[in-house]
Amino acid sequence: MAHWLMKSELESYGWADLVHDGGTEWDGVRNNAARLHLKAMRVGDEAFLYHSMSDKAVVGIMRVTRGPAPDPKDPNWVSVRVEPVRPLARPVTLAEIKAEPRLAKMELIRQSRLSVAPVRDAEWALILRMAGKAG
Repeated sequence: MAHWLMKSELESYGWADLVHDGGTEWDGVRNNAARLHLKAMRVGDEAFLYHSMSDKAVVGIMRVTRGPAPDPKDPNWVSVRVEPVRPLARPVTLAEIKAEPRLAKMELIRQSRLSVAPVRDAEWALILRMAGKAG
């Protein structure tokens, strides 16, 4: 199983929206690097939902329930389907992530504008510990 980080603006589509809907089509991604990451996703992979803009924090865990398919809004791009797994015990902010030296190579820091990025296993585990839940 691979791990990912997927960004969304809280005001556009946040954790509460995902929980309310029970899942969503993760579409509208218009960046070549992010498209490659979406193409690499498999059913069962998990992703952190990161609220960009206002919150700037990892807030929950989503699971990929359908792998890559043509984006319904533009078939030249890619989408996946995700569902909520659980919220983090507490959000882990961008400031906390930047302050942790072991996360310095995380794509969230290195390529901050990328909306979909891989998360290494050690980074995943550390963020879960920072949130107060190991695993």
